[in-house]
Amino acid sequence: MAIARFPSIAIDCPDPAALASFYGALLDWKVDASGEWAEIRAEYGMCICFQQVKDYTPPQWPSQDVPQQMHLDVVVDDLDAAEAAVLALGGSRHEHQPGTRFRVFLDPAGHPFCLCLD
Repeated sequence: MAIARFPSIAIDCPDPAALASFYGALLDWKVDASGEWAEIRAEYGMCICFQQVKDYTPPQWPSQDVPQQMHLDVVVDDLDAAEAAVLALGGSRHEHQPGTRFRVFLDPAGHPFCLCLD
């Protein structure tokens, strides 16, 4: 039996509302932002949280000088179409691309995340 339900992920960032809006648009999830905390939620209960960190330093991927600490992989049907959408939302494609079935991007706060083919 599970001890807890509905796990979520909390991501450090300089602007929780902005980062929640980015991922909310990417995943088409509802955004709820208030001050130093924001959340996005799927209809089925999954949640990603964003917390404000003073003097935030973005990860330096793939170097580990400033570790990424975590990253998200999201599944897409078409890498090219998804890339265009991510760029339009304010994300950026990282220069280092180590694979062919996924692409590495940076969110507006500098966190790496991957668009992956199923």
